[in-house]
Amino acid sequence: LFQALHQLYYDPNIENKNLAQKWLMQAQVSPQAWQFCWVLLRPEKVPEIQYFGASALHTKISRYWGDIPAEQYDTLKTQLFSQIARFASGSKIVLTRLCVALASLALNMMPEAWPGAVSEMVRMFQEEGGEVDGRARCLALLELLTVLPEEFQTSRLPQYRKGQVRGALGREWTAVYPLLQQLLRQPDSPPLVKARVLKCLSSWVLLDVPLNESEGLVEACFTALSDPELFDTAVEAIVNTISQPDSQRYVNTLLKLVPQVLQLQEQLRDAVQNGDMETSHGICRIAVSLGENHSRALLEQVEHWQSFLALVNMIMFCTGIPGHYPVNETTSSLTLTFWYTLQDDIMSFEAEKQAVYLQVYRPVYFQLVDVLLHKAQFPTDEEYASWSSDEKEQFRIYRVDISDTLMYVYEMLGAELLSNLYDKLGRLLTNTEPTTTWQHTEALLYGFQSIAETIDVNYSDVIPGLIGLIPRININNVQLADTVMFTIGALAEWLADHPVMLSSVLPLVLQALGNPDLSVSSVSTLKKICRECKYDLPPYANNIVAVSQEVLIKQIHKTSQCMWLMQALGFLLSALPVEEILRNLHSLITPYIQQLEKLAGETPNPSNKLAIIHILGLLSNLFTTLDITKQEEESGENAPPIKSVPPQTGPNPVVVVLQQVFALIQTVLSKWLNDSQVVEAVCAIFEKSVKTLLHDFAPMVSQLSEMLGQMYSTIPQASALDLTRQMVHIFASETNHFPPIKALFELVTSVTLTIFQQGRHAGNNQLQRAKEIMCPRLFNVVKQKKKHKNLTSVFFVQAIGGQSSRSLMDQFAEVLFCLNKHCFALLTVWLKEALRSPGFPSSRVSDEQKDTFSQQVLRERVNKRRVKDIVKEFTLVCRGLHGTEYAADY
Repeated sequence: LFQALHQLYYDPNIENKNLAQKWLMQAQVSPQAWQFCWVLLRPEKVPEIQYFGASALHTKISRYWGDIPAEQYDTLKTQLFSQIARFASGSKIVLTRLCVALASLALNMMPEAWPGAVSEMVRMFQEEGGEVDGRARCLALLELLTVLPEEFQTSRLPQYRKGQVRGALGREWTAVYPLLQQLLRQPDSPPLVKARVLKCLSSWVLLDVPLNESEGLVEACFTALSDPELFDTAVEAIVNTISQPDSQRYVNTLLKLVPQVLQLQEQLRDAVQNGDMETSHGICRIAVSLGENHSRALLEQVEHWQSFLALVNMIMFCTGIPGHYPVNETTSSLTLTFWYTLQDDIMSFEAEKQAVYLQVYRPVYFQLVDVLLHKAQFPTDEEYASWSSDEKEQFRIYRVDISDTLMYVYEMLGAELLSNLYDKLGRLLTNTEPTTTWQHTEALLYGFQSIAETIDVNYSDVIPGLIGLIPRININNVQLADTVMFTIGALAEWLADHPVMLSSVLPLVLQALGNPDLSVSSVSTLKKICRECKYDLPPYANNIVAVSQEVLIKQIHKTSQCMWLMQALGFLLSALPVEEILRNLHSLITPYIQQLEKLAGETPNPSNKLAIIHILGLLSNLFTTLDITKQEEESGENAPPIKSVPPQTGPNPVVVVLQQVFALIQTVLSKWLNDSQVVEAVCAIFEKSVKTLLHDFAPMVSQLSEMLGQMYSTIPQASALDLTRQMVHIFASETNHFPPIKALFELVTSVTLTIFQQGRHAGNNQLQRAKEIMCPRLFNVVKQKKKHKNLTSVFFVQAIGGQSSRSLMDQFAEVLFCLNKHCFALLTVWLKEALRSPGFPSSRVSDEQKDTFSQQVLRERVNKRRVKDIVKEFTLVCRGLHGTEYAADY
């Protein structure tokens, strides 16, 4: 044992350490642990060895309580008391483990075998005697009392015992409270003792100690806040006490706490003035926890409305605490949830009562908006440049939280909030004095954007004025330009209803497209405008396409923004006549097709692979949104006359382009067929086109089915299965397209089953996709077959019988469930034929067990979970694992 401990602590070889640790863990749970733990605790041993002895003791008591005869409880208790007394002046880590062991003993014995356990603990340590001085005994007792509730929270007691023990511990609070009170109020109590008392209180309140029964202690905690050494633990104790769910029942005690919190305002202001972030943070936590947890209870005490309003204003001060988050302060973010809670509580009152509260609190919330927008302001350019990337990211997240809060506050303040913001912005932009900074303008716009992004502002009368103000903004900064872009994007739906205003903002967006610093904001805004306003954009289409082509050729944007830009162009082109779509597509795509032809002729290497995937990505993103069929749907009777579009005739432009590049794509595939990423990019073009065009994709079905079959036969890839699923889903029920789809489905099924029968390890992903293919939508194919092969069911039964990984059984069960639901008659025949062979799928199952399995599966056509259980049971029987410990973990 000593050798293993020496190896664990001192051997430099990590493998030896691991071996020693494994052996020691086994030793800890062995019957001999009862003997050796006391040997390890002897005074002459080093603390590491003593610690292991104390840990072994705790493990035995907490996990193997049943091994201890009842007649030995008292002996064990006495031994633990004496060890704790001895270690009170010794190693702190060993003392803590011994206290945890005694706590575990107490929890297991309470309440019958050790009634009044806590009272006895207090009495034992208060008695004079031994060589241990009073202060050391006091600290040991506080450690024991602190770990007792913590051990309860993590104990493995059965549920019924937990209830009993919690009740017994709650009754013992009367023994703990006077001790803690006395130690806190005693003038000569050392700071360390007082800090342990506060920690002990934090631990006990987790047991839902009634707030009115700890009132005096909480008061003492407030006094302790003036002592810098006790400040942090006092904050923790107060916050834990008033955050307990049960504490809202004690309204009178809560009302007494409000003035105590308000008295901290001077200390808070001093801390802010002196840059003492820790103190301001702690006081703010106390104010917020009282307000957030008890706003409803305190709001309802109408006669005390002024003191609660004073608390709200104190929290407002914390929200607006000077300095920039997170560099100069980290406090303001704590307060945001409080404003949600207060608003919810006010809005939940019945109308008459709500009106009274709104009279008081609407002005408070207008003030909050001003405070939040001030806090959302960027620092000066020089200061911002000095921030780390982590600080910038935290600030970004903080602004998102402010944005969410503003959106929520809109529900209370309504249209007046937008008018308020508009008036401020108007005054700012028409102010001739040079005092205005870009940060003010940006923050006000950010407020507009926050609300417009999620709230329907179509009926607001200030938006036309806002759109009119935007071109007047002197955009001399990236952050301001970003916010201008995002604000325009947030108003895209409004622009769709007021297309005359497009000419004011579109030039700004197109200009921003050329700036790489505005990549995300400008491209996402253009995409939103093209999506929402496409029927009003034909007059601007040539300009938008030209600017987009230019930035794409210059490679100004990163890959993901290039893809968004292609989606934007897809939306834009969808609203044009077919001839114009084809003309624009030709000029847009031709450079990429030429580049792809060049790349297709080169020997495959990593750099041309990336270029190929990029071009294929651009095409698939363009085809994702280019959808002329929507024109007919959207130009129905409800659409305004200006947006009516003549129905399109002739082949779909996407199909025309795909047919033109099909041979080139086949050439690319022939070189890159063994690269799953390139194959995935090729499949994505067709998959996105199929999803968008649906039945308009029909002219491509035959040649694509043939190409997919060849691809999958040569090197099976998951992306090809995904595309097959789409094709089967849309075209299997159409007579014209049934032959190629049927041939493709049979080939893919056959190849996939062959993979499994060869037992390839790479089959996991394939099976997942195969399962999806065999889902309900695809069974039109199976149903329409005239001659059925029994291959599928034979394979599944073989796999379930042990020829495939157990981790895949759920997928096999789902396939059987789908077959049963949609092809019941076929499955009945298939299962009967598959299970008829002797010794198949395993020599361990009898004919009777096979019949039972077949009947159980066929009976379950509703409960998928049950089919999974049936399959699991059968596979365990087939593998000879049924009833073993191995099966219990399955």
